[in-house]
Amino acid sequence: MKAFYTNNNGLVEIQKWTSNCWIHIESPTESDKNYLLEELQLPEAFYNDIEDIDERPRIEIEDGWTLIIMRIPIKSGDVKIPFHTVPLGIIFKEDICVTISFYKTEIIKDFVAYSQRKNIDIEDNFNLVLRLLLSSSVWYLKYLKQINHKIKLAEDNLEKSIKNEELQALLQIEKCFVFFITSLKANDVLFQRIKNLKAHKANYDPELLEDVEIELNQAQDTANIYNNILTGMMDAYASVISNNMNNIMKQMTSISIILMIPTLIASLYGMNVPNGLEESKYGIWILLLISIILSSFGVFLFKRRRWF
Repeated sequence: MKAFYTNNNGLVEIQKWTSNCWIHIESPTESDKNYLLEELQLPEAFYNDIEDIDERPRIEIEDGWTLIIMRIPIKSGDVKIPFHTVPLGIIFKEDICVTISFYKTEIIKDFVAYSQRKNIDIEDNFNLVLRLLLSSSVWYLKYLKQINHKIKLAEDNLEKSIKNEELQALLQIEKCFVFFITSLKANDVLFQRIKNLKAHKANYDPELLEDVEIELNQAQDTANIYNNILTGMMDAYASVISNNMNNIMKQMTSISIILMIPTLIASLYGMNVPNGLEESKYGIWILLLISIILSSFGVFLFKRRRWF
């Protein structure tokens, strides 16, 4: 999907390219690729770098073209990993500015709508990069709230019954935190590099820089806090599972001891030696009564928890 945007008290979509407009391409097709590489003459190496899902945030300049890659959060649609991060590439030179994402994301649509609500005009390419960094940080926080809600649901399920499914759900959430924390740290490093570029440092909006830094730090702190809570909760449930296993083993041991009493009595009086009851017609009933009494006493002690 290819879209063109221009400034008009906020970003407004237009039908074709004009000088200094912003081109956004999402999930590019072969025709989109040809448009970028043949008509706009974008470096193919930049295009291939953005296509790599594991590409790390960075800034690179080649033949007058500037490539900036940041990591943005998305809903993956994968049940095992519901949230992921993917690269968003910004390539610009003179009057050409292109953003490329090989995955569908909610960020761009929301970013355009926000610029229209607030009547925000994009001053230059680096201003666009900073605002996209700001928008991505806001979306990290939105998704972190959704992840935290999933943690609470998993916690409620664990309180009712501890099964593999509930523990696996927590492990999947933990993977999301790994992706988020790693990507946010890399975005922060990218932001610091952009912030300290000598050629553009004097042109930055100080308030925008402050907003980006605040949102990035808040997203990182929130991700770390939620991750620490999840780690502590999983450690606590691991202890609960271990304690429950110990209690079950105690109960099984106690039951085996109780069941051993009738077996012991039957073994002793079943030996082929004189025992005083071999001639009695009530011998079997006496032994049964003794077994029942001793077993009942064992059950009583077991219930009173005096054995362990």
